[in-house]
Amino acid sequence: MRLHRGSRSVLFSAGAVSAVAVLAAGTAWACPPEPGNQQTATSQAQGEGRNLGAHAGHVRRDAATSTQSAAAPGAQKGVQHVGNVPEPKEATSLVFMDYGKGRAKRTIMYVTGRFGLKAYDISADPRAPKLVGSFDLPGYWQGEDTEADHKRKIIYLSRDPRAFGGNTDTGESGIYVIDVSRPERPTQIAYTQVPAGHTTSCVNDCKYLWTGGPAKASWMPADWGGRPIWVTDVRNPRKPKVFKDPIDTGRNDGVTDYSHDIQVDSAGIAWSSGRGGVRGYRTSGRHYDPVKKRYRVATPWNPIPYAGGGIDEATTFSSFMHNSYRAVGKTRDQGPDPRKWGDGQTLIVTEETFNPGCVNDGLLVLASLKGSYGGQGWRSTPQKPFRLQTLGTWSVAGQEGSLPESQTQDCSAHYFDVKNGVLAMAFYSQGTRFIDVRDPTNPRQIAYFRPENAQVWAAYYHGGYVYIADHRRGIDVVKPTFR
Repeated sequence: MRLHRGSRSVLFSAGAVSAVAVLAAGTAWACPPEPGNQQTATSQAQGEGRNLGAHAGHVRRDAATSTQSAAAPGAQKGVQHVGNVPEPKEATSLVFMDYGKGRAKRTIMYVTGRFGLKAYDISADPRAPKLVGSFDLPGYWQGEDTEADHKRKIIYLSRDPRAFGGNTDTGESGIYVIDVSRPERPTQIAYTQVPAGHTTSCVNDCKYLWTGGPAKASWMPADWGGRPIWVTDVRNPRKPKVFKDPIDTGRNDGVTDYSHDIQVDSAGIAWSSGRGGVRGYRTSGRHYDPVKKRYRVATPWNPIPYAGGGIDEATTFSSFMHNSYRAVGKTRDQGPDPRKWGDGQTLIVTEETFNPGCVNDGLLVLASLKGSYGGQGWRSTPQKPFRLQTLGTWSVAGQEGSLPESQTQDCSAHYFDVKNGVLAMAFYSQGTRFIDVRDPTNPRQIAYFRPENAQVWAAYYHGGYVYIADHRRGIDVVKPTFR
């Protein structure tokens, strides 16, 4: 292991079964507890939480404070539980990557979490993932919605400033570039500091990264509400280059605020979710810029506004939008019925917030993009706010299969995947919910999987199964039986 303290960069290598305790140079910080309540890497698994009254940042609520009883009975409908891998507790995100073709093809499921990165082979039996390699970062945070370059076999791990016991003021944030060309030996080939670090996302075929969040540091501009997006050039992944000036500024009615995560749709539009709503950008090609009112070339570091804006606060419990998805073009049949609702005219959005009482926690939101293609979301101000029209919302509170409020307070919506118009959506202690969104005005639950003591962060369709990243249980594997 080599450690470059002068540049605050590090180089790690982890074998299949080696356990290398690694701390990056300096202090680091990831989606941690609030400052003053710092934790070590051996702390109990936690769920994400945020106080949106003051919203200091993307912070975790200690699972030990949850009122959920460990003896609370589980519930399931429309799915069959076929497997569990308990080892990767505090799992945050999954990435599925294929190697080879034909009979020699292998599929590796990469799991990120507080432990770093683990590689599981699911080729022989997708119900029983087999650990084959790891890259160990005990105390790492956070790796939400981890991104991968499938062509070059690279995984990008975003380092939140609250990783390794840090905080948003003094912690180091950045990106680990991990070569996974050999799943048995994930190897770090680069690390670069970035002013943001909660999530990092690929744009332009993973030649560039957009990194955002969490809450701002005290040394950042006083009028910011959170960290926007910084762009990193990874065309040469061994020598990442970070652009000085951030983008997605002024996202909250003209105020620069917390840009949480990016999802790129099948048309190449990069959607930035965070406090102040969801806005989409073109990152390549020559297009009309509705804000500058002229044609120009879009780039990852100087994107062109496309559509989007704030979500109507009258229909949600906060202005913090966590992630989003737009079904468009070749994926148009994955979301609301395009014959009725148009091709790419609807955003599916997670609002993540925790308030007193399960009924007031974050919702699934479906919003129309109509009327937002003229730059309205970039000209919005407190005096003249622009908001997308909400078509429908869905709350897990009081639904079939849900714990009552007396037994849990961790009920917010979180990450989701979608297949044939049905979301597989994480709801922390309320498990994974399967929600039909083909009619966005009437999203409806058709199945659910809520095991005892659930703490679900994300769910993924893969093959004929759904893989669930659970902070307490590790990885659950379920087979849908609903139609």
